[in-house]
Amino acid sequence: MPKDNGTKPAKPAKTPKAKGEKKSFVYGLKKYFRDLKAEFKKVVWPTKQQVVKNTSIVLITMILAGIFIWGLDSAFTQILRLVIGA
Repeated sequence: MPKDNGTKPAKPAKTPKAKGEKKSFVYGLKKYFRDLKAEFKKVVWPTKQQVVKNTSIVLITMILAGIFIWGLDSAFTQILRLVIGA
């Protein structure tokens, strides 16, 4: 166990504030858009062929899921009709 020698821990140094809030806000906004532009340059955009292929896969999957859910709904409806005798 460390000994307490009676000294207080050092306080972190305070950072000086900017001259005005508006200047720091404008600076931050400019920096944000500069960084945004730099990030957009790093993006690898898909080709038209990749977009068409991925869209087709999503649409087919949605149709198959819809058919599956419709089938389950129909089956459960028939079972419920048998149970309640309607």
